[in-house]
Amino acid sequence: MPFDPAARVQDFLVFGEFGDVNPSITDSTTYTFLNPQRMEEAFEHDIAGCFLYSRHWNPTDKFLADALARMEDAEAAQVMASGMGAITCTILALCSAGDEIVAGRTIYGGTYAFFKNLLPRFGVTTRFVDTRSHEAVRRAMTSRTRVVYVESISNPLLEVCDIPAVARIAHEHGARLVVDNTFSPMILSPIRLGADIVVHSLTKFVNGTSDCVAGCVISSADFINRLNDPNSGTSMLLGPVLDSLRAASILKNLHSLHLRIRKHGDNALTLARDLTARGLPVHYPGLPSHPQHTLIASLANPGFGYGGMLTLDVGTHDRASRLMMRMQDEKVGYLAVSLGYFKTLFSAPGSSTSSEIPAAERHAMGLTDGLVRFSVGLDNDISRASDAIWRCLEELERVPEPARA
Repeated sequence: MPFDPAARVQDFLVFGEFGDVNPSITDSTTYTFLNPQRMEEAFEHDIAGCFLYSRHWNPTDKFLADALARMEDAEAAQVMASGMGAITCTILALCSAGDEIVAGRTIYGGTYAFFKNLLPRFGVTTRFVDTRSHEAVRRAMTSRTRVVYVESISNPLLEVCDIPAVARIAHEHGARLVVDNTFSPMILSPIRLGADIVVHSLTKFVNGTSDCVAGCVISSADFINRLNDPNSGTSMLLGPVLDSLRAASILKNLHSLHLRIRKHGDNALTLARDLTARGLPVHYPGLPSHPQHTLIASLANPGFGYGGMLTLDVGTHDRASRLMMRMQDEKVGYLAVSLGYFKTLFSAPGSSTSSEIPAAERHAMGLTDGLVRFSVGLDNDISRASDAIWRCLEELERVPEPARA
C-alpha cells in the first residue's frame, strides 16, 4: 500500500474526550520536579513526558517534532529556530576535524557557504559534485567521507536526486546520507528511500504563511538523542531553540500541508505547461521534458504532484530584473526570496539566494544570470498569471535592453 504522509500526520493529531483540538502552548522556560533525584535523572537521559529546560525540550516543540517524524516515517525529530540551524547542527554532529563531505553542487547558497567557507576553519572539507552522476559521487568518496549531502529537489535548478542510489553509495563507504527535503515535503519521503537524516526549512512549504523562521532534523531516535546530549550535543550546546508559540503555529499549518502542496503542484504544472507551449525555456520536474521526470515519478508518494517550484531562463540578468519588476506590476506575485507562500514569489537566484556561489561555478552548473525562480502560489486561476507573464515577456521584446556603458 502506498505511503500516505498526510494520513500519518492526521492520525497522530487525535485527542481524548473534552481535550483541546489543538495542543495547549507551554510558555515556560523551566519545569518543576518533586524531588532532586528525578531532576538528576533528567540530566542523564530523556524521560518520557518529563521536561527539564526549554533549550532541551518543551511540550509544544516535542509535539511538533513527533508529528514531523511521522510525516517522514522516522523514529524521531528535533525542531529548531531555522533551517540553517538544523543543517549546521546536523553536520557538526557528524563531522570532526579531518573529515570530509561530498555534497551536491546545486544546493542552497547558504548551505554552500557553510560547507565552502566556514567548515574549513574547523578542519572539515567538502567536495562538490554533480550527484546525478553516481560515478562522480563514487569517485569523490574517500576513507574520510562522513557525510553525503544532497537536496531531494535542488535549489534552484530543480535537479532530482536518485536517493536510493546515492544512499547505497554512501552506505558502502560508511557515510551517512543527509537529505534536505525543503522543496518536496510529502512528495518525497527520503528516510523511506534510504536516507539517514532529513532536514527541512519549516519556514517554507511546511509552515506556508511566511510568518516565521524554523527548521527541523528528522532521523533515528539515537541521532536525535545525540543532538541533545548535555555534554556534546550540537543542538543542546549551540541552542537553536524554536519558540513554543511558533511551534504551535507551524503545527496548525501542518494540518493543511497536504492540500497546499497539491495545489502548489497543480498550479506549477499548469503554469509550466502553458509557458512551455509558448516556446519558453521552463524547467519543472512535472514536465516529461525534465531529465529526471521518470525518476521523480518513480520515487514520489502518489497524489502530491511534483512541487511548487519552477524556473524560467530569460537569458540575461537585465532581462530577468526587468521581467520581475513588470510581473510585480502585473500582480503575478511578489519580488521576494523564500518560497511556499500562498502568493507566487519570484527572484533571480544568481544574484540572491545562490549569490554565495562564485559566478564561475554558478555558470558551470547551468545557473545563468537570466534564471528566474518561481515559487508558484495558491492562485484560484493560475492561467491569469500565465497570461500576465506572457504579456510581460512580449513587452520586454518591444523595449530593448539599455546599452551598457
